[in-house]
Amino acid sequence: MSNFYNQTRAASSLMRRLKRSLINPTAVSRARCFTTAEGHRPSLVHKRSLDILHDPWFNKGTAFSMTERDRLDLRGLLPPNVMSSEQQIERFMVDLKRLEVQARDGPSDPNALAKWRILNRLHDRNETMYYKVLIANIEEYAPIVYTPTVGLVCQNYSGLFRRPRGMYFSAEDRGEMMSMVYNWPADQVDMIVVTDGSRILGLGDLGVQGIGIAIGKLDLYVAAAGINPQRVLPVMIDVGTNNEKLLKNPLYLGLQQHRLDGDEYIAVIDEFMEAVFTRWPNVIVQFEDFQSKWAFKLLQRYRNAHRMFNDDVQGTAGVAIAGLLGAVRAQGRPMIDFPKQKIVVAGAGSAGIGVVNAARKTMARMLGNTEHAFDSAKSQFWVVDANGLITDERENIDPDALPFARNTNEAGRQGLREGSSLVEVVRQVRPDVLLGLSGVGGLFSKEVLEALKGSTSAKPAIFAMSNPTKNAECTPEEAFSIVGDNIIFASGSPFRDVDLGNGQIGHSNQGNNMYLFPGIGLGTLLSGSRIISDGMLQAAAEHLAAYITEDEVLKGMIFPPISKIRDITKEVAAAVVKEAVEEDLAEGYRDIDARELQKICQNEEEVLEYVENSMWSPEYPTLVYKRG
Repeated sequence: MSNFYNQTRAASSLMRRLKRSLINPTAVSRARCFTTAEGHRPSLVHKRSLDILHDPWFNKGTAFSMTERDRLDLRGLLPPNVMSSEQQIERFMVDLKRLEVQARDGPSDPNALAKWRILNRLHDRNETMYYKVLIANIEEYAPIVYTPTVGLVCQNYSGLFRRPRGMYFSAEDRGEMMSMVYNWPADQVDMIVVTDGSRILGLGDLGVQGIGIAIGKLDLYVAAAGINPQRVLPVMIDVGTNNEKLLKNPLYLGLQQHRLDGDEYIAVIDEFMEAVFTRWPNVIVQFEDFQSKWAFKLLQRYRNAHRMFNDDVQGTAGVAIAGLLGAVRAQGRPMIDFPKQKIVVAGAGSAGIGVVNAARKTMARMLGNTEHAFDSAKSQFWVVDANGLITDERENIDPDALPFARNTNEAGRQGLREGSSLVEVVRQVRPDVLLGLSGVGGLFSKEVLEALKGSTSAKPAIFAMSNPTKNAECTPEEAFSIVGDNIIFASGSPFRDVDLGNGQIGHSNQGNNMYLFPGIGLGTLLSGSRIISDGMLQAAAEHLAAYITEDEVLKGMIFPPISKIRDITKEVAAAVVKEAVEEDLAEGYRDIDARELQKICQNEEEVLEYVENSMWSPEYPTLVYKRG
């Protein structure tokens, strides 16, 4: 890694932060020890007998000890053999493997959805064990509780709905939301994921059924970031749907009316934000899968006054930045060469423009963070939407895309024009990176990939980032077989690595938002920052970019394995905490005030220890009954 440090030592603050983030913790003395806020303390419960067995937050099933069975009036209500949590998990896993096929509702029900059903039933009856299973098998089950299976779940949610989970605020609840939030039983909520169901993954308007994406995201907040599951809240804001199929379906669970728009829509979101921040002033709200029309507007409306962020705009951008920086390293170049990369972007929605904005800022920072640097960085991007290359000739251009519209005369000199097709742009630009955030499966056709063979880079990068799997712009097999073995490939949904023969592996990197959003949320929570700044988001992305070793990245690995997600989240969260302190945004968390947090952040090992000890782990607490 020494060469990497030498290359970056003289660079901008970006490089200095990366260097700090890679300090070997064993070289730092252990200065203090923290007592975890999420440690093994007894939990007071106000219920006994069958009531406790029917409460997934406190139910341990056969793991209740005999003393607890006596204390909670459970003796005789459970089989006599007291099992360890490990034995329970072993029994569940055997049962899961046996039931995977049997749980399918006929041949049209995929195996992945059958797995989701079984895991969901466990979630309904025993939350601690559910998260134990999820954490222990995160590589296998993250694609089940999150993308790509969560897309299938959302499409079928009205039929899958059994036990209520989360809260629903609708257009019919206007004027009542301030009182409604008190219907939620938790006095403390740390994390809310909210959607209006208007653009679920790349599947379009799924209305109220989009609640599945909020539930799935929060499962990862618990599993990856250690947010206490009793302090998370999935939320659906139902303002109607423009999906005619749902409007005509008598079994649809949401409002069967067309979506509100304009000031009426804004009024509903405003009322929701006021209500949740009134009851839980320190909550963090993550906006998820809002259509592009509203994603940027709502982000700008709330981000300077509330602890909130939009994962599609900012999380996707952060992961993409980490991947783009990794791609530069994988090409055998120093990261300070990132501003020289030619990037063709397919997709001008909230995710696509969010990534381009973030990449432009990163380039500008590397070039000295001047106004000239920021202005010149935009020339590295060619943005293509459904109508082709965006130039300044485009009529009714989206204001968010306007800064990246190519100058018509300049485009003409490149042999391009307004509306040039993706294949034409790739052929003429010969980019280092082809970045897909279009939501259009198969967009990177054979013709487009053939054109990329003319790239000026010896190792071009292909990012097929759209979710779910069927919406990926291409598969790794297509990319490696058409462009060649010497490429870098990343996708939003998981794909298997490609066997290139002769013992060579074509790595299929999953550039999924789950690498960042749990750490962003946890770091914001533990810093006590009142907002989530661009610097905090940038610190998260840069730290993820530096997580992979030099040897790994030269093999084409630009994202770490999902199996390391809890450790990755810990380090990303620590980077976010440190950046909040540097920007003087941190106000502290619980009994750690801002001044104490500053001291902690002076020591790399201490801040990592602080984060780790604040992460909830799925261990059964001792339950003590207290009469209500």
